[in-house]
Amino acid sequence: MNKSIIKKALKIKLFITDVDGVLTDGSLILGNNGEEFKSFNSQDGMGIKLLQKNDIKVAIITGRSSKIVENRAEELDIKEVYQGIDDKIKTFNNLLDKYSLNSNEVSYIGDDLNDLPVLNEVGLSFTVSNGVDKVKENVDYITEKSGGKGAVREAAELILNIQSDFNGGEVFDTERD
Repeated sequence: MNKSIIKKALKIKLFITDVDGVLTDGSLILGNNGEEFKSFNSQDGMGIKLLQKNDIKVAIITGRSSKIVENRAEELDIKEVYQGIDDKIKTFNNLLDKYSLNSNEVSYIGDDLNDLPVLNEVGLSFTVSNGVDKVKENVDYITEKSGGKGAVREAAELILNIQSDFNGGEVFDTERD
């Protein structure tokens, strides 16, 4: 593992994710009556729960708005959900202020050009294996998994494994409190 990634992962206190192309495979399925469908990966959901269990806050910042995202965030107990966001960096800065964090204490995973402003500011940046080339050129880590297929879980485990190794904790205890 790259020493730079280890140093960055040790500082993470907030994990932010995009939705379309990251938590989903990026497909937008629209029905005849305007209904929208998205497919989420349960392993990504577990990755988010593990982050939360280990005191890493989780937020969603997405350019689209969808009741489906609101429902999924509620299932995962994600309190910070920002939809329909054109200026993701402004929302990112508001989260820094709200939680009194420095940008190096934040990780972000995105897949497309509108994610670049935040990816370029955070301490540890990720993209999915099927992210656009320009994003891949500007991140710390490219997941082996593609969007909607466990990439968020992979990023979460990377952070948690590093923090566990250096803090002597067991981060993958899934016993319910």
